[in-house]
Amino acid sequence: MNIFYHTFGFIPQLLLALPFVLALLFYLLAVWSTNRRYKSWPIYRTVCWAFGVVLATIAVAGPLANRAHVDFTAHMFGHLLLGMLAPLLMAMAAPMTLLLRTLSVPFARRLLKVLRSWPLIMFTHPIAASFLNIGGLWLLYTTSLYSLMHESVLLHLVVHFHVFLAGYLFTVSMIYIDPIPHRFPFLDRAILLAAAIAGHGILSKYIYAHPPNGVLLKEAEIGGMLMYYGGDAIDIVLIFILCLHWFRATRPRIGLAIGQ
Repeated sequence: MNIFYHTFGFIPQLLLALPFVLALLFYLLAVWSTNRRYKSWPIYRTVCWAFGVVLATIAVAGPLANRAHVDFTAHMFGHLLLGMLAPLLMAMAAPMTLLLRTLSVPFARRLLKVLRSWPLIMFTHPIAASFLNIGGLWLLYTTSLYSLMHESVLLHLVVHFHVFLAGYLFTVSMIYIDPIPHRFPFLDRAILLAAAIAGHGILSKYIYAHPPNGVLLKEAEIGGMLMYYGGDAIDIVLIFILCLHWFRATRPRIGLAIGQ
């Protein structure tokens, strides 16, 4: 283990895991509350949230997180969990819809005003979200940031929170599970999603040939392949959901045209 881990031990892991544990507790509490007043909240959404939280927690705390300090392959596996799979599962859980159902009408209206505020509109714009997500990864792996985050607690926390939040914003900007004030056309999102996937794939190949500072070539090759193929597997699910929504949105028009 490096000096960073010996000095601070489990503290960074605790700080990273605690928000996810609290998120799971609040979600379950919201499900219990809303089920008392409305029809039952879909079980599969609760399962998605629980699995997403568990995978994110595994990525930031425990054996995998410990190994990620000295093994780039373990780090990359954690990246896939924290930045791609967990955000996808948690987005499918529709947390904003659940929160709006749980809150009283006045508080729900205030929340909607916040969701319509320009900062949230800007960060959930597909272009901005793609830049934060893919651009952040290029910055992490092609500069000295990767090695520096293993020497600074603050940087370590910031990078991991960014990876998750950027991944979540990217996911909700591409597939609309929760209500979103400004919806962008399917074609625009499909083009941006394809560009983001290409950027992710190119970065994985770059890592394969040009290891980040402090990473052995063999580890970079394995990590790059894991990032490439693992990322593609998760992206397939994202593409499927986007295409499914697109099909459902256009199906009534097709039916009307046939009827005429």
